[in-house]
Amino acid sequence: MSGYVVVGAGPVGRETARLAALDGHEVVLTSRSVSRLDLEHVRTVQADATDAAALARISQGADAIFMCAMAPYDRWPTDFFPIMDGVTRAAEIVGAKLVVLGNVYGYGANASGPLRADQPLDPTSRKGAVRTIMWQRALRAAVPALEVRASDYLGHGAVTYFSILALPALLESRPISFLRDLDASHAWTFPRDVARTLVAAAAWPGEWGRAFHVPAQHISPRELMRKAAAMLGKPVPEIGTYSHAEMEALGMHELVEMSYLFESPLLVDSADTEAMLGVKAQSIDAMIADALRDHLP
Repeated sequence: MSGYVVVGAGPVGRETARLAALDGHEVVLTSRSVSRLDLEHVRTVQADATDAAALARISQGADAIFMCAMAPYDRWPTDFFPIMDGVTRAAEIVGAKLVVLGNVYGYGANASGPLRADQPLDPTSRKGAVRTIMWQRALRAAVPALEVRASDYLGHGAVTYFSILALPALLESRPISFLRDLDASHAWTFPRDVARTLVAAAAWPGEWGRAFHVPAQHISPRELMRKAAAMLGKPVPEIGTYSHAEMEALGMHELVEMSYLFESPLLVDSADTEAMLGVKAQSIDAMIADALRDHLP
C-alpha cells in the first residue's frame, strides 16, 4: 500500500482521492477549504499549497503527489505559479513522484490534430503559456513527473463553456449563444475519466517525464446541445454564436483568447492512454446525463 497526497479538492481532486482509496492507497486530500469526506482511507487536511514546507509535512511518506489544484480562471498568470512551485518543492522535499493535472491549451492554435501527447507545446494564449510553464517546472523537478492532459470537461459540477454558456439557456428554453463553429467536432472529457487517468498514471511503470491524454468523446457543440435538450425533454432552442466584440462587451474577456478552441475541430488522440493505462472514455450520453443530473425529469 502506498501513500498518495491529492492537492485540490474540486470535483476531480475528490474523485481522484476516492478512486485511489478504493485501490487500497492511504490518501490525504488537501486544499485551503477542504471539508471532511466520509471515505475510508481518505484523510482531509486544510493547507495552502503555496506553502511548500507545510505541504511537505503533510506529504511525509507519500509515494506520489497529485497536483489537481485550480486557480481562478482570470488569475492564472498570477496565482497558478506559486501553487505549482509549492507542490513541486514539497514533492522534492519528501521524494514523491509528481502527477500534474493539465489540459490541452499548451498545444496552441497552430497545432494540427488529432493532438498527440508527444507533440511539442506551442502556446498561443496566456493560459496556454501558463500551463506550458507549469509543466516545464515539473519537468525540472528532482523527482519523476507526469502530466495528464484533459480537454473541455463535461460532467456534474464541472464549470465549463457548456455549463456557463449553454446549460442555463437550455434549462430556460431560450436561445443559446455559444462560441465560433457550432458544427466543428470537439473533444469533451468526463471528470471521472480524468481521475481514473490520474490514478492509473501514478502507477505507470515506464519512463516518466511524459504526458498522457485523458480519453475523450468527440461531438460538435450543436449536437451536444441537441442531445442535452432531448434528455431534458425540451425543444431544441435557437443556437447562435457570439462575436469577439459581443464577448468583450459582456465582460467575457477570459473566453476570448480561448475561443480558438471552437474555431475548428479539436481532436484529441488518447490511444496511448487506452493501451498503456487501460482507461477508456465514458460514453457521450453518460457524460451529458451526469452533467444534467440535477435537472433531469
